[in-house]
Amino acid sequence: MASLIRLYDEQGQSPWLDNLTRASLQDGTMADLIARGVRGVTANPTIVAKAIESDAYDQQLHDLLAAGHTLEGAYWELAITDVVDALELLRPTYDASEAADGFVSIEVAPDLANDTDATIKAARSLHERIGEPNLLVKIPATSAGVPAIEAMVAEGRSINVTLVFSLARYRQVLEAYLSGLETLARRGRDLSVVRGVASFFVSRVDTEVDRRLEAIGTDQALALRGRAAVAQAKLAYRLFCEVHTGARWERLADRGARVQRPLWASTSTKNSRYPDTLYVDSLIGPDTVNTLPESTMAAFEDHGTLARTIDVDLAASEHHMGALATVGVDMDDVGRTLEREGIAAFQASFTHVLGTLEAKSRAGSQVRSQSPSRG
Repeated sequence: MASLIRLYDEQGQSPWLDNLTRASLQDGTMADLIARGVRGVTANPTIVAKAIESDAYDQQLHDLLAAGHTLEGAYWELAITDVVDALELLRPTYDASEAADGFVSIEVAPDLANDTDATIKAARSLHERIGEPNLLVKIPATSAGVPAIEAMVAEGRSINVTLVFSLARYRQVLEAYLSGLETLARRGRDLSVVRGVASFFVSRVDTEVDRRLEAIGTDQALALRGRAAVAQAKLAYRLFCEVHTGARWERLADRGARVQRPLWASTSTKNSRYPDTLYVDSLIGPDTVNTLPESTMAAFEDHGTLARTIDVDLAASEHHMGALATVGVDMDDVGRTLEREGIAAFQASFTHVLGTLEAKSRAGSQVRSQSPSRG
């Protein structure tokens, strides 16, 4: 039986929870998960939208609207309340780990994904508004997001880079991190205040690549299904190791810089033919994070394999990527497709949650109007 605690203690990988709800904060579930070894929490607009549909948020929503907040303003107040409570629960982890873990992430509005200046403004505002050292603000790794990431790091702010789907984009993310740190150093600032992760998405890659392989339909193509995501992630880890060595990195490390850890995201298995712990067992290694939904976390605790795998048989990973190119799968195009779909999905979730809040507001107003007056 694999243990989340052993995953960190023996392999140097930090298990984070990929979910955040008010119910889990209030009923002790989150505290129990932290006791079992969870070392951080992530969420995204889809997760937040689903959580806010519950009635746990109704009273605060009523109070916010009564105080004059817009629906969008109320959304941010609801989300930030949960984040602040989670930050408090994880602060002991942050302190005990000397700021290596104990982080909670909140994402900028998804409709800003293609606006660099607006993303910078929003990320800065969230950091200043919440003001806790174990906060990570999530910025998507779009072409407009990458310069915003660099700008935020250059201000000394900790960022969770999200929606990374390809090695080409990951190279840009790593360069943005180092360039931001170099600007911060030139400004005479303390580099040790910056923490960061780059969320490299996994299972969605297999879903898209498998779709393309099945469309090609040859025996050679079909034989390649189910291995692209792990192969690409392993090569991403090798790139991470290469960038965080050498003279350029050592100059920054001498000033207190910390590595930008790769975070394996989207690690629940989407295809029932694949093992439910595939994207955990296959990507274990030091200086990494795996953010897990509860079901995948429980599966790993029950029957996961605890061993270093992230840098095993890299030659096979290279060969597999070459084989994909040979049959006509362009991994850069896969990345661009998944990025567009990821942004669109988050935008749809954001629109949906605002509609949910509007419906709750109307329902609350109707109930109050029908209540007998008191006099």
